[in-house]
Amino acid sequence: MNVDPGRQFHAIARLTISIRLAVSALVLTAILLTAALSSLLWWRTAEATSRQLASTINEQIVAAVRKEVSAIVDEARAAHTAIRTLFLQNVLDTREADKREFVFLSQLQSQATISWVAFGWPDGSFFAAHKLGDRRLEMTEISLTDHPGQRRVDEYDVVPGDIEFANRRFEPTDFHVADRSWFKTGLTADEPQWFRESDHPIGERPSIAFAGPIDVYQERQGVLAVVIEYTRLARFLSQLEVGRTGTAFIIDGSGELIAAPDKDADELHVAKGDTTLLPLARMALVKAGEDGRKEAWRSRLTSGGAAYEVALTPLPFPGWSLATVIPEAEFLGPVETTLRRLIVGLAVGAVLAALASAALARSAIAAPLSRVVGELRHVEAFALEQVRRHPSRLKEIASLSGAIAEMAAGLSAFRKFIPADLVRSLLRQGVEARPGGSIQELSVMFVDIAGFTGLSERLGDQVVPLLSRYLDLSSEAVVANGGTIDKFIGDAVMAFWGAPQPQADHALRCCRAALGCRRAIEQSGLADDLGQPLQIRIGINSGRMLVGNIGSELRLNYTVIGDAVNVASRLEGANKSYGTQILIGEATERLARGAIVTREIDSIAVYGREEGFSVYELIALAGEGEADVGWIGRYEQGLANYRARRFATALADFEAVLNERGHDRPAELMRDRCRQFAAAAPDNSWRPIAALTTK
Repeated sequence: MNVDPGRQFHAIARLTISIRLAVSALVLTAILLTAALSSLLWWRTAEATSRQLASTINEQIVAAVRKEVSAIVDEARAAHTAIRTLFLQNVLDTREADKREFVFLSQLQSQATISWVAFGWPDGSFFAAHKLGDRRLEMTEISLTDHPGQRRVDEYDVVPGDIEFANRRFEPTDFHVADRSWFKTGLTADEPQWFRESDHPIGERPSIAFAGPIDVYQERQGVLAVVIEYTRLARFLSQLEVGRTGTAFIIDGSGELIAAPDKDADELHVAKGDTTLLPLARMALVKAGEDGRKEAWRSRLTSGGAAYEVALTPLPFPGWSLATVIPEAEFLGPVETTLRRLIVGLAVGAVLAALASAALARSAIAAPLSRVVGELRHVEAFALEQVRRHPSRLKEIASLSGAIAEMAAGLSAFRKFIPADLVRSLLRQGVEARPGGSIQELSVMFVDIAGFTGLSERLGDQVVPLLSRYLDLSSEAVVANGGTIDKFIGDAVMAFWGAPQPQADHALRCCRAALGCRRAIEQSGLADDLGQPLQIRIGINSGRMLVGNIGSELRLNYTVIGDAVNVASRLEGANKSYGTQILIGEATERLARGAIVTREIDSIAVYGREEGFSVYELIALAGEGEADVGWIGRYEQGLANYRARRFATALADFEAVLNERGHDRPAELMRDRCRQFAAAAPDNSWRPIAALTTK
């Protein structure tokens, strides 16, 4: 029985319903049963409990951390003041090595949180005592006179109540105290101040330094610095219990991590604390704004479906804040158990409703939408021939599917006017359709039909089939070798390689395409109106050129422009003068050297340029066709003699080439030049460069 498609379509149209009504019916059935009672009971109970417990823990942690940071700051100031006083009272001279070492080491031993005590002289010399964990110390000295470019290191073992010398070594160093901000500022400052520092003689060690000038008898002796590495803070944080799974961080005003808990961190071991929850601390810093940097701030944040209580508290060190992050789940366990019992009954009904809704949503919404999305993916990839129309009982989905199919049909009409592969490539790379570009090294090719002007005048509109076949063959050769067809200019084909997809071998690909184009035209049997095989001319050049969307906001063309492009166009025309088919520039020959067989034709100056450059005839790929012929070397030998003004010798070389080949237009041209110059030598201003007077 035959069914009228029109009646079937109208029957389906009468059955379609609004997608808004369908979604509402499906969602409300599941949501209303579960959300109404559970959400109200959950939040009223859980939020109050969570905030109260988190507040208690946070207050304890804040007090401990503030006390520790205050102690660290005070220890650094006290150590700096003590050493500075010894210098000022002339009890200790900055150049007294033994006393200085004793004082610096004693400060490291007496102050648990201090990592370095360092001193820099105005002449750039440097001396420091450095703590190596809890059981070892080192003294380091960098002198500009003794062992320049090396760092002297004396290591000491810490024993109960004393230290023992372990060893001395010298090692290369590029550390210069004169480059450090604490030293440069300290030399001109009046009072000590705090600095952020990370570059030390042993490498990158994030830290803070309390540094200031040392003056004795109103003469500046240098800069003294007391340094505290962040690893000491990381070790302290590891001693705090922030709930069972929470953690505490010290961060600065920009959100950069100062310290995360790590019980093994010290001057020898880089801090490797767990920073899983650090993004929440940074999120809180952004959300709190300036208020969070000046006073205590708390909030509830979510990440990955879990909720956390996050608190920020300013610390005694300028710009630092303590961030505590505690999962709400730690406090809501008992509450969850109670609430779980309350919603069991609701869950049973919700599951039944959800199953029914899911089945209906899958058949009525999800599956049709998935098919429609698949068609959109085809449009996105410009695979318009794969787009299909999908009927649906939902009016909006049916309309959307129809609109996509009609859009694809409309776009299909334009695919022959624009390069589809180029559009796909630009879409994959996210290149926006607006004017812009960049300078890149690419290869460009121009292909033209020899004598096309006269041919088109003789054939009139009958030239179209011949031109179409020629353009098809040329385009296939370009695409087969990964090229981008830029445009057709009458009978000329312009293509380039290396963009939009990067191609390291763009020059070789371009040469392969040129040879393939020549071979395809020869094998096609295409002939002009006189029955002669169709002849083409090809010009190739490589170089830096502008590639991108060139044009206006109303119309764009993804193309290449620049001097290197113009040279390629001129080389295509230069074939006419030399009787060749494929000429390439010296940059292309250099990039593809070894993979192609070429003959250097001449040094030319193309129209519009005065300086000359070498131009080559592309003959074949290496190992193919004429790859082993010897006349190429004889020709280039003649070219070298010609450039050296040995015209008689060059004449013999070119005639030898003609004897071997029978006919060779470049050799004939060079032979005629050599005869002319052999008869009347050019003056001293002569250069072996042929100037082309036409484009």
